[in-house]
Amino acid sequence: MDLALHGRAARDTHAAPAAEAERAPIQAIDRAANVLSLLDQDTRRLTAGVVAARLGLNRTTAHRYLQALQQAGFLNATAGPGPLLDQLSALVSVRQQLITLAPAVMRHLADTSGLTAVLSFLGRTGAVVTLVEEPQQTTILLTVRVGTVLEVKAAQTRVLLAFQSDPTAVTRAHATLTEAQAAVERQALRDVRRRRLAWADLDRVGLASVAVPVLATYDVQAAMALIGTSTMLNPAGTAERVRALQDAATSLGGMVAG
Repeated sequence: MDLALHGRAARDTHAAPAAEAERAPIQAIDRAANVLSLLDQDTRRLTAGVVAARLGLNRTTAHRYLQALQQAGFLNATAGPGPLLDQLSALVSVRQQLITLAPAVMRHLADTSGLTAVLSFLGRTGAVVTLVEEPQQTTILLTVRVGTVLEVKAAQTRVLLAFQSDPTAVTRAHATLTEAQAAVERQALRDVRRRRLAWADLDRVGLASVAVPVLATYDVQAAMALIGTSTMLNPAGTAERVRALQDAATSLGGMVAG
């Protein structure tokens, strides 16, 4: 009996390092993804200092990750987006079609609604603003910069997470929330799936945003939104603008699917 227990303990001891070894490459990939996700509208190139400060690493480790990502082609010589990222982007044909076709649709939506139209794709932690079309004639203009990573409670983030097939994407996006906050967001996502419509909940007085999914090739590929003042855009009295947004998203998705 003692020998059997000793044998099992020995096997467990040897198994533990093997399990750790199997997890190590995955951890490395996750760390590399965290480094790359630091690239945004305000950070066009990375430095060891930036990576170390934002990810809680020492500068030597941060420098080593940057070198590895440069050698692999994810980053270029100045630690900006590299050729491999360009290659991968070119392969996403549906996204490219949306980016090509969306401006005309969004421009018409912005002009007819008098509000700014926005198209976003899902990034690592939230929706990433990709295209913006502003109305030509308006007295009040609210806009957002291309490349902005939107908050979890943003309407576009909610739309993209609600129809995300990978559950880890939602877990990752909600990682910084408390359990109570995450529960509220999960309910919000269920409501979005039911209504196919999301309103932002950013606690900013006077501002509003509504988003809908862009369905193309039988899947939700992007989120389209309108942003404006709460007087011009609210759940109670702007049904016409919301319908215009839904029609625009349907039209864009139909162009790609066709």
